[in-house]
Amino acid sequence: MKRRTLLATALLPGLATALLPGLARAQAPAWPDRPVRIIIPFPAGGPTDVAVRLLAEALGRQLPQRVLVENRPGAGSLLGTEVVAKGPRDGSVFLTATVAHAVNPALYARLPYDPERDFRGVGLIGTVPLLVVVPQSSPVKDLPDLLVMLRERPGGHDYGSAGNGSAQHIGAELLKSMAGVQANHIPYRGNPTALTDLAAGRLAFVIESMATTLPQVRGGTLRALAVTAPARVKLAPEVPAVAETLPGYSAWTWNAILAPSGVPEEAVTGMSAAMNAVLPGLVPRLEGLGLDPKPGLSPAEVDGFIAAESAKWQGLMRAAGIRAD
Repeated sequence: MKRRTLLATALLPGLATALLPGLARAQAPAWPDRPVRIIIPFPAGGPTDVAVRLLAEALGRQLPQRVLVENRPGAGSLLGTEVVAKGPRDGSVFLTATVAHAVNPALYARLPYDPERDFRGVGLIGTVPLLVVVPQSSPVKDLPDLLVMLRERPGGHDYGSAGNGSAQHIGAELLKSMAGVQANHIPYRGNPTALTDLAAGRLAFVIESMATTLPQVRGGTLRALAVTAPARVKLAPEVPAVAETLPGYSAWTWNAILAPSGVPEEAVTGMSAAMNAVLPGLVPRLEGLGLDPKPGLSPAEVDGFIAAESAKWQGLMRAAGIRAD
């Protein structure tokens, strides 16, 4: 066949002009032509890490190249995010983003990257609802009870979080703002210590991920008052949503895959299509991690989701004066 093509192009220059562009396209490597890396800007072992590794394993079966996961923690997700922002733009490196990506512009005076200019959406693994929890020994039985207690002693109760600007912190600040109550924020260096102090009665309440708190609720250490998703969730249908008491309330973190701006379009659309192909098969395992999976979103829809999250949380944080520790 090759000999016939060469003979034809030698005898018919017009035919050569028509054939050669198609031959060049056929020989050009399709995405991905090398292993793909997904950078997680957080330590290994957490729910985000587990969810992304499940996704990467499934993507490795869907794509013709390996999909590798690399943890690059540090500086509240800034280090790993900067690595991707300033890394190769050939479609070989992607970023795992959470709500931290949306709040960091308000949290820090300066960032080593521009979240809007330097990244574009690819896919959304899912949202991660949180639970409003109190100690099992607390007299508070439901969310209205908690709000009454906070109104009776403005500023007389403490709540904990994993740190300034964390999903737990901003979720509680939104609750306070919408309910018109006061409570003192106690930032901790990690969730376990805050939950230990909560169980011991040293905090009035905590808002924390379902993956972390639901086992303690089921074990009888903590009591769940409400879930921060817009409606009740499948993992704990008996727990009312905050929105049942405060209409319009919603707060969560989320796990999204982003690409650095300037990557080839085929890398963005290819990764998006591959994610949407494998996510439905991961739904039961992701739900077990406390995620509400969101397969089927286009890159443009992911961009719109993150833009809305950024506007919502940055406005709240600036109004409340929330800055980095």
